Amino acid sequence: MKKSLPELVFEKIEEHSKNLEVPINSLKKIKGNSEFSILISAILSARTKDEVTARVLENFLKRIKNFNDLREIKLDELEKIIYPVGFYRNKAKSLKKLAEVILNEHSGKIPDKFDELVKLPGVGRKVANLVLQEVFKRDEICVDTHVHRISNRLGWVKTKKPEETEKELKALFKKKYWKRINKALVAFGQGICKSIKPRCEICPVEEFCSKILS
Repeated sequence: MKKSLPELVFEKIEEHSKNLEVPINSLKKIKGNSEFSILISAILSARTKDEVTARVLENFLKRIKNFNDLREIKLDELEKIIYPVGFYRNKAKSLKKLAEVILNEHSGKIPDKFDELVKLPGVGRKVANLVLQEVFKRDEICVDTHVHRISNRLGWVKTKKPEETEKELKALFKKKYWKRINKALVAFGQGICKSIKPRCEICPVEEFCSKILS
């Protein structure tokens, strides 16, 4: 099947993003393929820069290896571990509740259904989709600020809310691209297509960009 122009442009972005030295690539190495670390990382990263999340997650995983460890650690100690992520006190409380729910209601296993994931403390739509994508290898699109901004800037979508962007991207791209979109666009957003002062002069897809700045 012939590739659409957005798919061809995305592939150029994806290839270029693999070699960028950006925080998301460092964070990926730290969290690895552990289901526990993927979920924790996603929760910690909300409203927090990836470079901060990476430092905190690395320290977190030295002390807390699983949901049992998370349940047993004292709240004030957990707060110290996850500082300086955004809203660290609220996140510490959510993480403690998360451990209880996972252990008591899900037999220690992360649920693999979207409707169950979004009921977990600290988990919203973005985190749920990321977990389904990375842990369970589902074809989902996780829309964060980079994905939302770049998709609009390129002219792929014209949306105001992340959930609208998710819907439009699913209509625009074949399923085989869905779980690749977040990783590539976040790296691209951190290294090239920045929110302020995008580096258009070195952008590999500048000729295809509508340059719609928000």
